[in-house]
Amino acid sequence: CYLFQSLLLATLNRETIGEQEQENDFIKWKRQRLASYKLRCTEKLRTTVEANQCLIGPKKINQFDINNYSLIANCLLEVKNRITHLDALIRTIQGDKHSIFPTRFVPNEKVTKLDKLHVTFDALVIFSAFGTMPMFGKIIYSSKMKFTKVDLSNLWETTKSTIRTISTKRAKTEHIRYGLNNHCPECIFHPHCRQQVVEKNDLSLLSGMSIKERKRHNDKGIFTVTQLSYTFRARRRPKRLQDKPERYSHALKALAIREDKMHIVGNPKLKLGKTPVFLDIEGIPDRNFYYLIGLRYERQGRCVQRSFWADKESDEIRIWITFLKELATLSDPKIIHYGSYETTFFKRMQKRYPDTINKFPFIEKITKEAVNLLSVVYAQIYFPTYSNGLKEIAQYLGFQWSSKSPSGLDTIMWREKWEISKQTSTKESLINYNLQDCEALQRVTLTITHLISKLVNSDQNDIVHVDKLKRENPYKFGKIKFSIPELNHINQAAYWNYQRNKVYVRSNQRLKQIRQRTFRAKTLPINKTVSLGKKPKQCSKCNETKIYKNGKLTRIIYDIKFGTASIKRWIVKYEFQRYRCSNCLSPFKRRFNLLPRSKYGTELRAYIVYQLVELKLSSRTIAQNITQIFSLNLNRVTVLMIRSDSAQQYKETYRNILEKITAGSLLHVDETQVNIRGKSGYVWALTNLEDVIYIYSNTREASAIRKAIQPFNGVLISDFYAAYDGFDCSQQKCLIHLIRDFNDALHGHPFNTEISDLFQEFSVMLKSMVETIDRFGLKKRFLKKHKVAVKSFFSKLSKADFESEIANKYKKRLLKNDKKLFTFLDYDGVPWNNNNAENAIKEFAWLRKSLEGTSSENGIKEYLTLLSIYTTCKFKGIIFLDFLRSGNKDIDAFINTKH
Repeated sequence: CYLFQSLLLATLNRETIGEQEQENDFIKWKRQRLASYKLRCTEKLRTTVEANQCLIGPKKINQFDINNYSLIANCLLEVKNRITHLDALIRTIQGDKHSIFPTRFVPNEKVTKLDKLHVTFDALVIFSAFGTMPMFGKIIYSSKMKFTKVDLSNLWETTKSTIRTISTKRAKTEHIRYGLNNHCPECIFHPHCRQQVVEKNDLSLLSGMSIKERKRHNDKGIFTVTQLSYTFRARRRPKRLQDKPERYSHALKALAIREDKMHIVGNPKLKLGKTPVFLDIEGIPDRNFYYLIGLRYERQGRCVQRSFWADKESDEIRIWITFLKELATLSDPKIIHYGSYETTFFKRMQKRYPDTINKFPFIEKITKEAVNLLSVVYAQIYFPTYSNGLKEIAQYLGFQWSSKSPSGLDTIMWREKWEISKQTSTKESLINYNLQDCEALQRVTLTITHLISKLVNSDQNDIVHVDKLKRENPYKFGKIKFSIPELNHINQAAYWNYQRNKVYVRSNQRLKQIRQRTFRAKTLPINKTVSLGKKPKQCSKCNETKIYKNGKLTRIIYDIKFGTASIKRWIVKYEFQRYRCSNCLSPFKRRFNLLPRSKYGTELRAYIVYQLVELKLSSRTIAQNITQIFSLNLNRVTVLMIRSDSAQQYKETYRNILEKITAGSLLHVDETQVNIRGKSGYVWALTNLEDVIYIYSNTREASAIRKAIQPFNGVLISDFYAAYDGFDCSQQKCLIHLIRDFNDALHGHPFNTEISDLFQEFSVMLKSMVETIDRFGLKKRFLKKHKVAVKSFFSKLSKADFESEIANKYKKRLLKNDKKLFTFLDYDGVPWNNNNAENAIKEFAWLRKSLEGTSSENGIKEYLTLLSIYTTCKFKGIIFLDFLRSGNKDIDAFINTKH
């Protein structure tokens, strides 16, 4: 709440700044205006009660009995270090009931939430002082002294929360951080605060940056504009975002300020038309009243300026019509304005005076084609200024106003002073200010037009084209640099090969046998011509024994032959002799099925599937490879047909693997996204220590996976994706995912000691567990000793009180998963990470590079069927190509047969 923030800021500065308050003209006028309005309201309320029932300050009402008065005005009320200046306190009597309610005087034409919160604060102080809680308050506002009733019950919690925040900050005055906001120009301490902020080059100088975003940068150790400028990285804009507006970059704004150069992003466009008209509107927001329209345009090479002034609200339609008549005299006018204030003006005028649309039909077209220059500047042209305000940019370009530091607040003050005094000098100040705004707008517009016209060939030293900057990619493959040594040790112990060859073999005898197993390729027999079918002894219809030959059927099978250390083309010719009965002339067709159905042999088909799945080659590459090397005329469609036939052939193998996984006691699961012809899908990898299955889903919802593994009741190992929490079984969360998140948080918040201490304690505890696993394997009887440390850690964490947002975030995350982080301590053979599933998902990720965006949903499912068999063979220590060539459908049976 700005009101309480202002009170807090004033209190802190009075205690810490040993100097006089500095009031500008606007603040002085605002004080005088409020004092005059309070006096008028007080006089009006005095007429409603008897003279002896009034207590008019300035006095402290703690010294009086409020039951003796019906009206208390302009008095101080102080209790428990809380002070409020009551505009009025009204007491009413209805029968035996006495009611009091605070009243505030607001000279504005509208009541805001801030005004209601101020009344609520008065009520809280009254309750603390007298024990009586007002249930409602009143606000007198506008020049007509209107009343409005305020229901305080909905504002209690907001006000109390704000008071607690103020009390906390007052207790930490030695840690005051100065920062600017939109309300600073109305504060008496603005010059002092701005001086402190400028000296520190604080991020609050960037007017568009929110407090939350500024705090996020502070947590990362970025406190100044200069520091922020070094975080900017030029990025290539994705094609899918080409038609979308650019995103504003505070880092690029900081870079422009540091280098004192204009930075241009993309290709900004600005069409001025035949007659650009520079427009600026002045109004009173509280009254929705527009009293001054300023125009600037060129006619016959001469600059023309027009000002349309309204003395009172009834004159608004007159200046609107005069403005439209002026536009009607111009040839193809194009309105240029800065910001949304003028846009709102056009909408309200057309709605407020609809008859003018019929008289001036061109207004709809002109307002629709009007150019908001701020939308051209925003996120595309970065001037070396702290904001995108018209005055700051124009001053950077060399334009100066006649008055010192003019602002929109000054116009409100000048207008109200003119309405009271009718002084010509005040009116002229307003008109000159408005026309100078139009001139400044013209200066900025011409500069931007020049920038755009010279965009391609411009080599000016004060202009930088962001698209031409060298792009840097901070995300590179390589060794991770951990902030805590224990994290590095844990990460080393989590590598898949390390665990499989050193850890799992200690707790799984079968994996030890797989590790020692070696295979050699088979040598197949060579056949050039194969004759099928024998001459029948008699006809099946008439039993005639005299049967004669009736032609021959042949089929050539294109295949390859694997030698001990070679592969060569192998073509086999199959022959089938046809016969016919001499008596009934019946042909013998029942043995035609002895001929092979496909013209491609099993070895070639196995070799193609091997290249598709294990080598991750594209179908087009495989077709070219086989055509050129073996002189077999294959194309991409043929390769895809062989893939489909093979996937159908191994459907039973796929189902057997899934049944074996769900019947086990351990299951790793992970998922990744895939692009299918412009649509997103998801692939899930399910695995134990030997078997792997891949399942496709249209969405990331885990319902399909939950249904697929429904009989499973073992331990599920997964990452922290929330969908896995719905699985009805014991779970172990991947601790490698967690410590990598820890490491990223430490790099992003190097000055946050809370998360550093938290992660250090967690890492030391986990390191001792990893050392036990390295020594004894994944055995419950050796791991259960660590349960005491785990219980102590979570007990301490639940009582910890962190101040930083990031520390509370990780505290909540750890406590939420406290039952799932160390499940492996209660079981034999349960890993503490999900690297088995991650290794399986990598197999699909490599395959995805060759098929993403080109394969259909059915094609992805066929790939996943074959990939499941390949990865299972890999986990079992089997050569995938050997299994395909064997013709076997059961992987375990193939292993037994081979040995």
